[in-house]
Amino acid sequence: MCIFIYTAIVLKMAAAVATPVTSTELDHDRCGSEEESRGAEEESGPQQTGPPAAVSHSRLSKLPLSRIKAIMKTDPDVSLASQESVFIIAKATELFVEMIAKDALVYAQQGKRKTLQRKDLDNAIEAIDEFAFLEGTLD
Repeated sequence: MCIFIYTAIVLKMAAAVATPVTSTELDHDRCGSEEESRGAEEESGPQQTGPPAAVSHSRLSKLPLSRIKAIMKTDPDVSLASQESVFIIAKATELFVEMIAKDALVYAQQGKRKTLQRKDLDNAIEAIDEFAFLEGTLD
């Protein structure tokens, strides 16, 4: 249940900013898999020494982990948040935002626009049962 609250907070923060989105930006096949793109970054950047487990979670997450941890700590039930739990919440939030953005993109394209607007998110939330828990959160 907490992951939905954190996701709703992050979604509310993201809804304040309208961002141009094209369908190619949301296509996973555009750049290959995450492992391939990560491998390309490692080839162009300095080589890291040490075991693969020492790879920083912040490189694998697009959201700022410190902000996610701060949001998690506002919950009175959370006293400590491990690095792994913060990373999992961040990845789940990224996947959720990607999913709702793809669904909202359909409504933006119906309106012949490339920019997601709040009404597109509202339409996606109303139309898809999986997003029913978000009704009224963007108000």
